[in-house]
Amino acid sequence: EPALRELSSEIANDAEQLADKAWLWKGRHAKLVDGFTFTMPDTPENQAEFPHPRTQKKGIGLPIARSVAILSLATAMVMDVVFGPYKGKETGELALLRQMMASLMAGDVVVFDRYYCSFMMIAQLLNQNVDVCTRLHHLRRVDFRKGHRLGKYDHLIVWTKPPKPSWMNDETYAAIPERLELRELRYAVVEKGKRTKSITVVTTLTDVDAYTKEDIAELYGYRWSSELDIRSIKDSLNLGHVRCKSPDMVRIEFRTTFLAYNLIRLTGAAAALRCKRKPRTVSFTSTCQFVLAGWAVHASGLMTRDAMQKESDELLKRIAACRVGDRPGRLEPRVIKR
Repeated sequence: EPALRELSSEIANDAEQLADKAWLWKGRHAKLVDGFTFTMPDTPENQAEFPHPRTQKKGIGLPIARSVAILSLATAMVMDVVFGPYKGKETGELALLRQMMASLMAGDVVVFDRYYCSFMMIAQLLNQNVDVCTRLHHLRRVDFRKGHRLGKYDHLIVWTKPPKPSWMNDETYAAIPERLELRELRYAVVEKGKRTKSITVVTTLTDVDAYTKEDIAELYGYRWSSELDIRSIKDSLNLGHVRCKSPDMVRIEFRTTFLAYNLIRLTGAAAALRCKRKPRTVSFTSTCQFVLAGWAVHASGLMTRDAMQKESDELLKRIAACRVGDRPGRLEPRVIKR
């Protein structure tokens, strides 16, 4: 399992470093964070390591695991992913994300939803020189009459350091700053025929000249891409329900699936680069189909080197021609009910 995880992350990191500048957000590497769950066969071994949540009646349902992934906005690859039991202490999405802090590089911009919006999480990321863009947690109050005004529904605010949480040691807590100066802004999502929706975002990108309100709104709007990426992994690569009957093999299947996903995305990125497009405009499902169709030809061993090169070039052109439809404002929830 560690070898598969390392190989998958190495492929994603190498592709990220070689990414075309046109794929980046304002010249910066943006990373999307999201969590999901998956189930597995109901064997005693799986049930012991991945038990049901407390709300599930005993003897009903399947063993379930919780996972959190860091995805690249530029290449759509999974930079790192961890998983663990759905039930138990330190098994939440915040705890899983803390296990992957080393996967984030200085200068990155992390985008996640309101669940991850906490003082400690933002402070830890800032200590690594990683910027944050997140939706404001629903328990925090908003008052645009306070703070330093930058524009309409756009101001600078200060968050103060809360008491030390139980999971944090004294050394880490001492490294957390006493105050955080953050930028808080609100924008409206207007769609014809639908109710206008207001979204309040908190970010560490406080430079108004470098990052306008529209830029921040655009960046947070990309967060939904992580939902679509995870849906592709769960549906196209069958990760919604793994097949292995022991926890060790579940881990191997989990890691192998993400290795395959990154390799397929790498092929799509190569096709996009040759045709001067962005990887996210290339259909993941079509890339899977062309890769599978090409195996029979390339594995025959009867083709010369020049013929194989020509066939590969043609394959990349066909992949790049399969573009994802431009559907702004359309929500495609990854909800499957068995």
